[in-house]
Amino acid sequence: MLRKDFWYDLPKELIAQEPANPRDSARLMVLHRGSDSIEHRVFRDLTAYLMPGDLLVVNNSKVLPARIIGTKQPTGAVCELLLLRQVKGDQWECLARPGKRMQPGTRVSFGDGSLTAVVDETEEDGNKLVTFSYDTETLYEKLDEFGKMPLPPYITKQLEDQSQYQTVYAKELGSAAAPTAGLHFTPELMDTLRAQGVDIAEVTLHVGLGTFRPVQEDEITDHKMHSEWYSVSEEVAEKIRATKAAGHRVIAVGTTSCRTLEAVAAKYGEIRPCSGNTDIFLYPGVEFKCIDGLITNFHLPESTLIMLVSAFYGYERTLAAYKVAVEEKYRFFSFGDAMLII
Repeated sequence: MLRKDFWYDLPKELIAQEPANPRDSARLMVLHRGSDSIEHRVFRDLTAYLMPGDLLVVNNSKVLPARIIGTKQPTGAVCELLLLRQVKGDQWECLARPGKRMQPGTRVSFGDGSLTAVVDETEEDGNKLVTFSYDTETLYEKLDEFGKMPLPPYITKQLEDQSQYQTVYAKELGSAAAPTAGLHFTPELMDTLRAQGVDIAEVTLHVGLGTFRPVQEDEITDHKMHSEWYSVSEEVAEKIRATKAAGHRVIAVGTTSCRTLEAVAAKYGEIRPCSGNTDIFLYPGVEFKCIDGLITNFHLPESTLIMLVSAFYGYERTLAAYKVAVEEKYRFFSFGDAMLII
């Protein structure tokens, strides 16, 4: 298939600039696999579609406030770093702006000077390897003090509260972007689901900025996926195996949970406790080995994420559903509305 096969026209005003308030008041498009029927609900109506014995699998990764603005030393020129991943110790791979002016040896100071950075080297793709120094026990404390959430480029409005870009169950620091399907959940909705017999399990996949990187190749199978770190515990693996054995459904909350489960199932033939890196690419024609349902947002045209949805729901049905979503003025992307595919 070609990249252009996954294009659709999206009016700019449908790109959500802030989350629904309350979170579970976002709209929910309900799609049934093997059927063309489309239902229009709100997210808290999830309770009508999940059954006792179903297992929701969420990604508990927490977004780092990883965008930090500082000054070059000794010139005082303003510059910006965006931490992507920890390489070793206090060395991180970062995006830098202005990149050309931040050559190896460049020193940067942040805030009151209690956080500093030195650029070690420039990688082939232009990213920088940077070593940080600070006066606290961990770098994360300094990021909490000086950092901002690394919002996607299509969100131009500033957050009123940084927690708006975290799921209510986020706990494992490490993501450069939120697993956004989970942003719709409230503690009350999760309690309601548990009370009706729906179990919830947590996996971890640290979302990299590669999730926003557009597919450049015309033939989608030529695209090289970014790699992301994941972890599945013994307890979660056992829950998934027990759910499947009992004939109940495993429903992934978000493409990141989906990729985690499908990567493990593809590697081992079953879900087992493990951790590592995955660059799994799910596109039409690829077989799903674990999940029975998917909760996800509406994704960018020509992105690997809309390709994943097309792989699970069917290419023609997915594009038709997106056309309906535009006509019905659903809100798109990270802070937008959701779809449930069961």
